[in-house]
Amino acid sequence: MDDTEFPRSLGKVAPRELAVNGITRYEHLIERTERELLDIHGVGPKAIRILREGLTARGLSLRDD
Repeated sequence: MDDTEFPRSLGKVAPRELAVNGITRYEHLIERTERELLDIHGVGPKAIRILREGLTARGLSLRDD
């Protein structure tokens, strides 16, 4: 999905569903917990791993539960 900054390795469904939930940038992820992200259709453990790698590379992290 070209409207997000997430890598293509995330697939098609996860970025689309994240965008539907207002999450299109890594900075949007820091407001969410892992559990909140996993509750979004199409976001599973693989997507969480990829997103965490991107966050870590930017010095960011998900919100704690």
